[in-house]
Amino acid sequence: MTTAAAAATAPPFSSPLARRSGPHAQEISAMSVTRPRSRLRSSAAAVKAQELWSHVPSALRLPLAVFLSCQACYLLWWMAFHPGLIDYDALAYTWQVTTDHWISNHSVLYNSLLWLSLNTTGGFGALTLLQTIAMSAVLGYTCASLRTLGVRGRWSAPAALACAAAPPLGVFTVYVGKDVPFTICAVLAFAVTVRLVGRRLRGSWNGRLRRSELLLLCVAFLGISLFRNNGFPVAVIAGLSLLLVLPGARRLIAVLVTVTTAVTLTLMLVVYSAVGVQKPPRTLVYNLHYADLAVTYAQAPGLFTQDDLRLMSRAAPLSDWRTTGATCFASDPLYRKLNRHVTDQLTEPLVQLWWRTLRKAPQKVMGARICRGHIAWAVFPGPQDQGGRTYNSLNWVNPTFYKWYPEMRTSPYRQASQPHPPSQALRDVGVFAYAASRVPQLEWLLWRGAIWCYATYVLVTRLTRARGCRALFALAGVTFGTQFTVFVATPSPCFRYMAAPMFIGVLCLSLIPALRGAARPVVPPPASRATPSTASDTSPKNVEYTQ
Repeated sequence: MTTAAAAATAPPFSSPLARRSGPHAQEISAMSVTRPRSRLRSSAAAVKAQELWSHVPSALRLPLAVFLSCQACYLLWWMAFHPGLIDYDALAYTWQVTTDHWISNHSVLYNSLLWLSLNTTGGFGALTLLQTIAMSAVLGYTCASLRTLGVRGRWSAPAALACAAAPPLGVFTVYVGKDVPFTICAVLAFAVTVRLVGRRLRGSWNGRLRRSELLLLCVAFLGISLFRNNGFPVAVIAGLSLLLVLPGARRLIAVLVTVTTAVTLTLMLVVYSAVGVQKPPRTLVYNLHYADLAVTYAQAPGLFTQDDLRLMSRAAPLSDWRTTGATCFASDPLYRKLNRHVTDQLTEPLVQLWWRTLRKAPQKVMGARICRGHIAWAVFPGPQDQGGRTYNSLNWVNPTFYKWYPEMRTSPYRQASQPHPPSQALRDVGVFAYAASRVPQLEWLLWRGAIWCYATYVLVTRLTRARGCRALFALAGVTFGTQFTVFVATPSPCFRYMAAPMFIGVLCLSLIPALRGAARPVVPPPASRATPSTASDTSPKNVEYTQ
């Protein structure tokens, strides 16, 4: 037999292991071959990923890593609750923009974004997805800004990831509501403040805002003012905190705050009505005044004359005034009882009655306001039987909604607002995590912003003392502005009103490791003889502090 014939008739090659392993030898041999191939593919992908990552500038690696990590978490929440969390207010926005009943009692800017999402995609998913992307980007930028304070990425990145992974804050980002973009802009204002104060802390402040800082600060202040009707005081307080600590840029910051506030008030008072956006009913505008009257009447009915009682009874039965007044934590129960058409006509005499009541018993009216602002200053919730618990139901629609908005019963967008998750198993996990986070014993920590406000104040104060730089107090400007405005005027103890201080408070936890470092003054180097190339350079005169 020739060599070629022997080769043609010889059995195929098999390893010694295959020859000893019986009938499954070929299968085992194939597995031993495919495993190295899969490992080679995975190692090749890892090498390619490392190569791509090496091309990313070092300054962008931390914010990019935070953005991708947070976005991955938000995508899971978004798919679990797709198209988003819907409540009473979300359907009210939908009714306004789909039935041509635009009213300025809600954010017209957010309603415009909602209208755009509904008309381009037919649902809410595009809007909520955009919210997650914006929040992830802001969290990444915040971590990059915290580096100017000496906060390493190993400290700030986990704090940002906690904002995306924790059910209260993670689920909140996919909620269809104006408070989400307001919170995004508030965190952005905090991040820009951190960057500006960090420049002064490190001795690199030259009295000028960079273009990117000025642009982001303008976007943040406009968003804070336009996404929440009473949000412009937050921008003013945050701007004032910067005004006091940034010499050289005070005029520019004052102009920026003035212009953004003027634009907001002009839109609300002039432009909206000129383009056909209706003004809110007068009963809604003075809702808090009527709630003050109800609380005072329930506690001290002898302060009201017979004429006063007859006036109040025309708006609602006195029994409704008395029963709703016993609950001082919210004004919404009384608003639902009022005959709105009649009350709108009685606005002037009812407001005059409020002023007379304020003069007679200021402690009652002020007590009602402080009680209603409970969500802003109190760490623990109030009594459940008096409505003092935190309102955190972002995915529940009160059945009375369809009584006030009957068009939504047959609206196609009612079906579009129903859950459509791509995976039912993923939704079950999301619903379980969201429900588990609502344990009453942890409500003060997970659902109320007051504890995070105080944590921010403590951490900022400690950092200010450790670094010896009072400019660091500006870091608390956005938190204080939000807490103050919610305390002054809020209709109910809703969790979403204080979400911004919660995000900022969690991010400020990354300051704790930075407190261990002692402050070291940065002294300018001795001035050398001026040369033609350095004659225009000047050394800083003030001593700054850094870690």
